[in-house]
Amino acid sequence: MTDEELPEGWRVWNEESQKLILTYRPDVFNSDAYPAPCLPTIHIRKGKPSRKPGRNTPAPDASWYVQLYLEPDVSMSAEAYDSREEAEPAAHELAAQFSDGKIDYRELYQVPREAYFDKLDELTGE
Repeated sequence: MTDEELPEGWRVWNEESQKLILTYRPDVFNSDAYPAPCLPTIHIRKGKPSRKPGRNTPAPDASWYVQLYLEPDVSMSAEAYDSREEAEPAAHELAAQFSDGKIDYRELYQVPREAYFDKLDELTGE
């Protein structure tokens, strides 16, 4: 997956054989105006996101998971796919929905960050 293939605002942050991380507008959410953990990301990874620490190698038949994070402890539920070939288009669609303002990120928070929400609203067309 390349930056050119992603919806507007999304970038490939890191790509490994069993994990791919996409970021949204790292030029805006760059830790100067907003805390670094507020960088929206989509993780595409082989193996359960909640697997035990120290178990870095997923089973060969492990599913691939796609999950949107707004902060390390603020995320949507992970969706499972049988292969990376299925997970990447799903991540692309999730990124497009986010960019188009179709994800209700406020619902994911227990303690809202109003200035952060205002900026996300501005960038995602809300």
